[in-house]
Amino acid sequence: MPHVPPLGHGYAQSAPIDAKLAPPIRETITFVPNKTLIREATPADAPEIVSLVRELAAYEREPAAAILTEEDILRDGFGPTPYFHCLIAEQEGEVAAFALYFFQYSTWEGRPALYLEDLFVRERFRKLGIGKALFQRLARIALDRHCTRFQWECLDWNKPGLDFYEANGAKVLREWLNLRITGEALKALAAPNR
Repeated sequence: MPHVPPLGHGYAQSAPIDAKLAPPIRETITFVPNKTLIREATPADAPEIVSLVRELAAYEREPAAAILTEEDILRDGFGPTPYFHCLIAEQEGEVAAFALYFFQYSTWEGRPALYLEDLFVRERFRKLGIGKALFQRLARIALDRHCTRFQWECLDWNKPGLDFYEANGAKVLREWLNLRITGEALKALAAPNR
């Protein structure tokens, strides 16, 4: 089986991808029949991305955990070595949703994988097909980049999310556990004389 996915939140390193195997992500705009526009995020979207992340954190019952800043987004998403990519969905000119993702690498399969860090649709824009449109766009990106899989995490209590994902072909991998080291434990592990 492929390796365990990385942390669900925090820094995410993109796996290097051979340009011959994976053309750059060029498609910038997708129109959805319900007047939704899906596009790649730009540096000007940093304030909205931060706002969407904070709204997602509140939905996930951890509003204080979202300490991300616009500077973090600009540095890590639009700097010389981006750690992530982001899609923005607009409904009639208003930002309705986002999907933030990056690439991993499967050593077993010898191919990249697309990892979805966050997908969030603002409440007033739900039930319009925006989440599904973002999901489909991510699947297209995964195939265009020769990924063998598209994966993410979902909180076990998020039944609407789980139902949506499973209805779209996702399989819950109950045999895999996520592991994480943060804060002081991470510093202690990295200490040279441990």
